[in-house]
Amino acid sequence: MLAAGRSLARLNARHPWDHNEHFHRWVLANLPPRAERVLDVGCGRGGLVAALRTRVAMVEGIDTDPAMAALAASRHAGDPGVRIRHADFLAHDRGHDGGAPCPEHVAGPFDAVTMIASLHHMDLEPALERARELLRPGGRLLAVTLTRPAGLVDGLWDLGNVLTNPLMGFVSHPRAVRGPTRDQEGPQMPVREAELSLAAMRRRGERVLPGLRTRRREGFRVTLRWDAPA
Repeated sequence: MLAAGRSLARLNARHPWDHNEHFHRWVLANLPPRAERVLDVGCGRGGLVAALRTRVAMVEGIDTDPAMAALAASRHAGDPGVRIRHADFLAHDRGHDGGAPCPEHVAGPFDAVTMIASLHHMDLEPALERARELLRPGGRLLAVTLTRPAGLVDGLWDLGNVLTNPLMGFVSHPRAVRGPTRDQEGPQMPVREAELSLAAMRRRGERVLPGLRTRRREGFRVTLRWDAPA
């Protein structure tokens, strides 16, 4: 088992794939019709912001990490359809801890609120409530997140992801990568382990957003989609 694990790790290192960028297509395919203004929460280096700009007129990206916000702002400098800020999605609820000041809280409404690998960095219920407040009637929340395996079904799902992960990497990068990739250079995005199981997230999420749809996906990810009442 140890030898198999090391072999999988070597394959992953030689054929890496961006688990978050992989879901950009899912986000774009699920934007509400005629969306014009979108908020990307936890925008990181601005990859999803760039993808969204191919479809909508105005994209606002926020990130609590100042280095990530600066990178995203630099990437989109000069684009009048993009606004990047170092801001806390929940700042108007709980204030700041005395660190670097964040700008004023985000103001809606938005046609869509997107989150890729940022929801599990926040308290679930306040984050979903805040998204609900910022969406226009008929707007849509689209989130890709991580969960903590709990129970046999989750364990089997994780095992399946472990086994298919190298295959996904090989399809994305057939030629082996040597040395750090572009995204591995410079400031790195903050990482946090998921605390909630899928069952707990579903139960608590549906209390805040009735009709919330969740689905297990590849790359250890879970997608969430919710439509605000029209």
